[in-house]
Amino acid sequence: MWKERYKIGAPLVDQQHKELFKRVSAFIQVVQSDVPWELKIEKVKETLSFMQRYVIEHFEAEEKFQEEIGYPGLEEHRKIHEQFKEAIQQYVDRFEKEGFTKKLVQEFAGKLMAWLIFHVAGDDQKIGEYYRSIGGER
Repeated sequence: MWKERYKIGAPLVDQQHKELFKRVSAFIQVVQSDVPWELKIEKVKETLSFMQRYVIEHFEAEEKFQEEIGYPGLEEHRKIHEQFKEAIQQYVDRFEKEGFTKKLVQEFAGKLMAWLIFHVAGDDQKIGEYYRSIGGER
């Protein structure tokens, strides 16, 4: 899943992106596997908990890097981060209300993967491009 071309040039942020890809990929593999449903639910809960904690830590690091380099799209990027945190919370709420149905678990897995790829390969690449334009290293 992770590709070297996803790097933006900030070692901490790039390492966190790799970890996100690793975790989300492992989650998708479990969801698509033949393991018993109870184990899938366990992995969903683990992934929800991880995402709630880790994205906050990651977003703070990424936004700090943007501040340090004077990235002009910081405020817009913050909004994107807030929307994602809200989306994760909505899934937490839905799982509590609707239960861990196969349909909802698959929907969550698909949303996570799509968001991760589009965000890191799209939105975050703009940060890397800006960083390189001001003389930052890849």
